[in-house]
Amino acid sequence: MSVSTIAAGGQPQTARRHRPGAVAAWLFLCCALIFAMVVVGGVTRLTLSGLSITEWRPVTGIVPPLSAADWAAEFDRYRQVPEYAAVHAGMSLAEFKTIYFWEYGHRLLGRLIGVAFALPLLWFWARGILPRRLRWPLAGILLLGGAQGALGWYMVESGLSARLEVSQYRLVAHLALALALYAAILWVALGICQSPSPPFRGEGEKSDAPAAWRRAAEAVLCLVGLTILAGGFVAGLRAGLTYNTFPLMDGRFVPAGYAQLQPFARNWFENIAAVQFDHRLLAITTAAAIALVWAVGMRAGLQWPARRALHLLLGAAGLQFGLGVATLLFVVPLPLAAAHEAGALLLLTAAVVFRHSLRQVGEDDGG
Repeated sequence: MSVSTIAAGGQPQTARRHRPGAVAAWLFLCCALIFAMVVVGGVTRLTLSGLSITEWRPVTGIVPPLSAADWAAEFDRYRQVPEYAAVHAGMSLAEFKTIYFWEYGHRLLGRLIGVAFALPLLWFWARGILPRRLRWPLAGILLLGGAQGALGWYMVESGLSARLEVSQYRLVAHLALALALYAAILWVALGICQSPSPPFRGEGEKSDAPAAWRRAAEAVLCLVGLTILAGGFVAGLRAGLTYNTFPLMDGRFVPAGYAQLQPFARNWFENIAAVQFDHRLLAITTAAAIALVWAVGMRAGLQWPARRALHLLLGAAGLQFGLGVATLLFVVPLPLAAAHEAGALLLLTAAVVFRHSLRQVGEDDGG
């Protein structure tokens, strides 16, 4: 190593410049903000607040109405939306302000996430702190974040004219991109903090987790993602307000109206009975799969951090399943429903952490 590459104290300049701890802390902060935004977005949906802001102003929209005239104009615009006459007819200005600020907070969080991601990215890049292998992947995440804002408006726009609420398809697309961004940023942050370690007893330092275990972790991750997206259709159709019994639906395992729409595939996305049943079935399947992986993992001698990650995954699955059943039985009270939203993100986090703990030595994780 040449003298020019050695910093004070004998440390390589690249090690001093890259400062992985600072980059990881920034990415974990972005994950926390996205976590909060998903939960606030869920509450916005539950309180029927999402259509209260009828214009998309990415820059000037950061300033809420400040005068009585501004509030009156904003309220007048909302009263032209079909949802107002069908759901909120006769609401007072004070009641409108309540739903307005849920949507405003959701959009403000989106802007904050954009700034919190973009500015440190540019600063770390310009100062040479950001490892070269991370630069373009993180730039791609930034572009997807901008697309997420546009997709959010595309979702809101679907409920401003002909429909009484936003399209469940656009809602789930918006949710799916949020989950993808969250998981990608979390994966990169974990890769910066952690190095691959032998996942089983007796393996050498350069051993990889068997491919079957990585595939099992990926299957769990896919099941978790599918279950959350199925929950998005439940939220989009407000399907949780019916069939409020468990495990049966109106005394049946499969509800009587499951296949009432044609073609059949429409039932999965537009039929309240089918949408709720599918979410239930996916939740049960996911919980059972996680329990099975945990049981096999304990017998197979998984080591830390994989063993710890598997415990976390099992605990998150049990918590989320319990929250889901309670939310259903109590007919979707806001605190329980918000906790269920947060539990979904915790479960996704645990699934990503478990898969990351089993990654191969040299697997591209941004670290």
